[in-house]
Amino acid sequence: MANAEMPSLAQRTGGPDGGVLKVARTRHYGQWIATFVIISLAALVVNSLITNPRYQWDVVFSYFRDVQVVHGLVTTIVLTVVAMVVGIVIGVLVAVCRDSRNRSVAAAALAYAGFFRGTPLLVQLIFWFNLAALYPVLSLGVPFGPTLVSGEANTLITPYVAAILGLGLNEGAYMSEIVRAGLQSVDPGQTQAAQALGMRRGQIFRRVVLPQAMRVIIPPTGNQTISMLKTTSLVSVIAIPEVLFRVQEIYSRTYEVIPLLITVSLWYLVVTTVLSTGQFYLERHFKRGDTHSPEPSLLAALRAGIVPRRARAAAPTGPAGTEGGRA
Repeated sequence: MANAEMPSLAQRTGGPDGGVLKVARTRHYGQWIATFVIISLAALVVNSLITNPRYQWDVVFSYFRDVQVVHGLVTTIVLTVVAMVVGIVIGVLVAVCRDSRNRSVAAAALAYAGFFRGTPLLVQLIFWFNLAALYPVLSLGVPFGPTLVSGEANTLITPYVAAILGLGLNEGAYMSEIVRAGLQSVDPGQTQAAQALGMRRGQIFRRVVLPQAMRVIIPPTGNQTISMLKTTSLVSVIAIPEVLFRVQEIYSRTYEVIPLLITVSLWYLVVTTVLSTGQFYLERHFKRGDTHSPEPSLLAALRAGIVPRRARAAAPTGPAGTEGGRA
């Protein structure tokens, strides 16, 4: 009753339009200045790209769909996919072994992650490529017993196999830490509840722990995939004809170094954009049950990053001093 008799703020100020208070928008001058500076710098860069003839854009786009470049790009994508599959499988196994109750298994997993993260990837690639210098013949059999299968290392460890071993084993060490962080982010109460329901450890891991850990695992895994795409350029040192190797072959004959480097950079940007888009929607899929922070669409996220935000106007205040006049 007291609230109904109390005059609203608009009535006390004597608003000219029926007692509705006009709210002025907040000015965000700093955001508009930053946007102007960014657009100005972008315009300068674009102007330089267009007006400088030394970029030789006609040469860039003439090689963009060149057969050799496209074949090298396919090799790069295949290496990325295979290496990431190997790395993810090894990473999951090593992460599970790190949390094993068996101290020997946990110590072996820790030593694996420490060794492959502590040595340069380029050294690992060259080492696998020259494995025949240490072991001319590779054999598989009973320890201290008869040999079942054997073969020459130069025949078994081809450049492609050496590239997969180097990239996959190195990636497995990093993925093990990503997976382990995701598994540790799951509340232990989830495991205890599943055990109370009589579920086995394998079932608990597949059906309870791993689906919840995916929210933490997916973002860094997407970053590792994009990084792996660019890291495959290192395999050119062991004569794998990936996209950078193909480009180097071409400009060693034509001496058109800058245009061809721009060509390969554009292809990397195209594939990276596709992977980033897939990562965005994959993260959004695993966050679909999160009602606290709904994920916007990709276009909305891009628009929010370009256009400065404006303050939302306050709703009209009714006679009782509440929004829309409702108590």
